[in-house]
Order: sequence, then C-alpha cells, then structure tokens
Amino acid sequence: MSILKAGDKAPEFTSKDQNGNAVSLTQFKGKKVVLYFYPKDSTPGCTAEACDFRDNYQSLKSQGIEVLGVSIDDEKSHQKFITKYDLPFTLLADTDRSIVEAYGVWGEKSMYGKKYMGTNRTTFIIDEDGNIIHVINKVDSKNPTAQVLDLIK
Repeated sequence: MSILKAGDKAPEFTSKDQNGNAVSLTQFKGKKVVLYFYPKDSTPGCTAEACDFRDNYQSLKSQGIEVLGVSIDDEKSHQKFITKYDLPFTLLADTDRSIVEAYGVWGEKSMYGKKYMGTNRTTFIIDEDGNIIHVINKVDSKNPTAQVLDLIK
C-alpha cells in the first residue's frame, strides 16, 4: 500500500453514510473536500475533532469546503455520534475498511504497551478536481479546522 501525498489523485470510494445512503467522492466534484479519518465515534479525541469541525462548519461551507468524516464504525454508531453532538456533516461507515486501506490510514497502533490495528487520525484536503492538495498526518484533534484553513489560504 503506497502512501498518498499532495499531488496524488484521491482514491474514489462509495460508502454508506449515517443514514444508509450511498456517498461517493465523485458527488463532490467542483468542491473542496476535507476527508478526515478518525479512530472511533464518541471517544475523547474524536469527539473534540468532530466538535471543532461542527463549530467551524459554516465558515468552511462559506469557502466551498465539504467535510466528510470516516471511521470503521457502523451507521448506527454514526447516528448516535451525530445526534449526541449535533454534527452537521456526513460520517461514512467504512465497516469493510476499504476506504481506510485505500487512503493508507489503516495501520499498527499502540496503547498501554499493546499493539493493535486501527485507523490513524489523518486529514486529506482534496481539490475540486479530486486531487489531494494536502495531507495532515499530525492532526491537532482540538483545532483541526485551523490546520485546514492555514493550508488552504
């Protein structure tokens, strides 16, 4: 699996959103997309990240930027997460791990000395033509919107 970088074509995908609707990257042609990968719904870091995108969603939208969150949680988990935190953007249920693998964010992690496989928190900024223009590997889960806006000025 190769590591994606700025200048690469963003891998196409189709996945179910929190409501079971099919969502494809091609639906967003003509818009910039913040495609952010996070480990798990309703965990502290993931909640902070989602809530920062929520709190800044209108300013992102006003600049023609769509926000899509991706984790391997299922639709039901995403629905609860969205309802609990009033999230205004789409969350994709990548239960078969096809998107996390295509984007190279599925990998070995370590917690309390135990190694396991999981989603590495990563954000991709994709331009209007479906090309990756920035990859944020060291995501500040408390201020991800500022990181995105600093890069697309």
